[in-house]
Amino acid sequence: MIEALRRLRGLFQFDLVIVDVDSDPELERRHGEKVPVLMHGERELCHTALDLAGVTAFLSNFR
Repeated sequence: MIEALRRLRGLFQFDLVIVDVDSDPELERRHGEKVPVLMHGERELCHTALDLAGVTAFLSNFR
């Protein structure tokens, strides 16, 4: 997922912050088996695999 997001940065400008969910008990409890998970604030954009169409649509709203 990280590599796919890095490729998207060629089309869109966004910051990518990588957080180790397993190092935080609250995040681990909240996301459980859905790792990797892509969040924008409190909104979950996708989990397990990158939803390219959904994330592209989301990022298009910020142009």
